[in-house]
Amino acid sequence: MFQKGLKDVVAVHTKIASVDGEKGELRYRGELVDKVIPNTTFEELSTFLWTGSKKPISPLFIKGRILPQHVHNLLQTLPNDLQVMDAMKAAIAVFGTTSFLEKPNDEQAILLTAALPVIVGTFYRKQRGLQPVESRDDLGHTANFLYLLTGISPTPAQVEALETYLLVTMEHGLNASTFAARVTISTESDIPSAIVSALGTMKGPLHGGAPSGVLDLLDDMKSPEHVRAVIEERLKKGERIMGFGHRIYKTEDPRSILLREKCLALQGEDAWLDLATFAEKEIIELLNERKPGRKLYTNVEFYAAAIMRAIDLDPVLFTPTFSLARIVGWTAHAIEQAGDNTIFRPQSVYIGKKFV
Repeated sequence: MFQKGLKDVVAVHTKIASVDGEKGELRYRGELVDKVIPNTTFEELSTFLWTGSKKPISPLFIKGRILPQHVHNLLQTLPNDLQVMDAMKAAIAVFGTTSFLEKPNDEQAILLTAALPVIVGTFYRKQRGLQPVESRDDLGHTANFLYLLTGISPTPAQVEALETYLLVTMEHGLNASTFAARVTISTESDIPSAIVSALGTMKGPLHGGAPSGVLDLLDDMKSPEHVRAVIEERLKKGERIMGFGHRIYKTEDPRSILLREKCLALQGEDAWLDLATFAEKEIIELLNERKPGRKLYTNVEFYAAAIMRAIDLDPVLFTPTFSLARIVGWTAHAIEQAGDNTIFRPQSVYIGKKFV
């Protein structure tokens, strides 16, 4: 059977997550994402995805924030015009010390997950001629990441908004980067190599590209009174309204629902979040008027862009920040693949020059 891009071909049995686009359901370890995420921290949900149970938070989450000296030294030697995603790949690649050559396990997953925000913060500040900021043990994973970028304690609203985004994007089935990680592990390679494969895949604009189109839309609207005019003008020109519609979900994206709820809970805390929640209603109304029957719902990128704008995150950090969440899913799949391994070896069909 030939299926271009392996679309809809089942290649993996997994206990980590499931996506049902028809019902608009995303489940982590069998639990609906909207049930498992409330009142859960990044560290707690990560542990749940790795182990299947809500164990006490491991002290390795703090230990992993201290980069090995050779990793820190490497980051200081990389050219400043390198993209942050490439710096992440380079730094993770040299984690291949003895402990990481063992079969993939949750301790390795914790250490790499804890290290990645430090790698991003260290290199991002170096690019801007700034000294790295030391992690703070009194801050959780998400708050510490924001602190590493700026050296300023983030507000509770900033942490809540970003943490919700990280929680809902940790895992999403056998997407391109997760598949890349599993293929690498299937060769009995190590977990840092799998993460490098995943990061390289995530860097591609068809997968982990930043929601720049939504940012442009928010910038054009600026305030609630301009929303309808901006959308009507775009529809008149036949332009796509970015942040609406999804190739998998045929109803509302459950992740966008959770992000909307968080933005509504933080109403009045940030003008960008307020603009996003107001604009969504207007846009859905206009789309239903102009494109009846299309069933275009808000996708995760719409609120992701609003949150990134609200916390004043540099656009060059959007895909790296997405990766800080998705590394949890990548490592969970690496552990699962190693536990019941068969090397991936699909076939290809030659269609080139005929030969006798």
